[in-house]
Amino acid sequence: MFGYKRIVVAQHERGFLFYDRQLSKVLEPGVYRHFDPLGRVQVELHDLGQAICANRNVELLMKSVGNLMEPHLETVAMTDYQVGLIFRDNKFVDIVAPGERKAYWKVPYELRVDRVDLRSELELPADLADTVFRTRGGTVARVLQAYIQSVEVMEHYVGLLVVDGECIKTLKPGFHAFWAVKRHVSVEQMDTRIQAMEVQGQEILSRDKVSLRLNLGAQYQVVDPIKARTRLQQPLDWIYRELQFALRQTVGTRDLDKLLEDKERVDREVLDKVVDSASENGFQLRSVGLKDIILPGEMKEILNQVVQAEKAAQANVIKRREETAATRSLLNTAKLMSENPILLRLKELETLEKVTDKVDRLTVFGGLDGVLKDTVKINV
Repeated sequence: MFGYKRIVVAQHERGFLFYDRQLSKVLEPGVYRHFDPLGRVQVELHDLGQAICANRNVELLMKSVGNLMEPHLETVAMTDYQVGLIFRDNKFVDIVAPGERKAYWKVPYELRVDRVDLRSELELPADLADTVFRTRGGTVARVLQAYIQSVEVMEHYVGLLVVDGECIKTLKPGFHAFWAVKRHVSVEQMDTRIQAMEVQGQEILSRDKVSLRLNLGAQYQVVDPIKARTRLQQPLDWIYRELQFALRQTVGTRDLDKLLEDKERVDREVLDKVVDSASENGFQLRSVGLKDIILPGEMKEILNQVVQAEKAAQANVIKRREETAATRSLLNTAKLMSENPILLRLKELETLEKVTDKVDRLTVFGGLDGVLKDTVKINV
């Protein structure tokens, strides 16, 4: 019909009817006709599937014509220390950041607003963290990354929660999220497994002024992360220096010979010097071992010569001892044979047997007596 404007509002929509650009009515689903030959009527349709009202001036409209808007919209405003969690029919849909205001459609859903006081709550509950970071592909977390600090503590690690520079508590392996509004939140991670440390290339003088290069190995474990973090600025550097100083003190009080003879005692002394202070600072020192003792080139040659001389002397002593034992054995044998003719004759026959084994062909004169009496003779 000429001069009339036909307006259709769907079931999932609401319409803002403006007359001369002034909001005059909120249209519910239906078909409307307005006589508007001069084009003074405008309609703004809004989809109720979107939780937030898309009109940019909705707050001003709520203040000026709240009686028209209140049946359909609810304004949610947060203070600087609050976060609002918006649910529609008990399903999470949005978060209102601190100091922010938003207008949400109340129909046809049941709207619920949960307010979180950031001054009293630090960590997000597990179910809320799951909702925020795993709903809608994590888009909510990306929007609110300035307000939430999240971290995943790996297996075999422990997390240290630091708030405004103060270490608050430890965190177990898993996912954690914290409100980071009006505070600085960070998480440091420490490995709680047994770890190895190498103290290499230590130039140390022994008590007898021999320059040595030593390599030391140690195994340690973090047992009290808070103590290690609060007492030490650089925990690993501290352990390295303590082992280095203990090694220098132990080696500097020994001669080279003593050091080479009993390296295990050196290991025990280094461990004893460090284990108590390590425990006081949150570490357990499990073992210490002296791996390498590297001598200068000249000292190697001298020690090789000393070792060769010692071995030669030992070989000479053994040789003389064996020769003396052999001579004594021969003397005893001779005495026995001189006192016993039968034993002497057996010795003759034994010698005869050895001789005949080495001869291919033997011609004997004088019969058996010649073999027994004349072939081998021993004159005493």
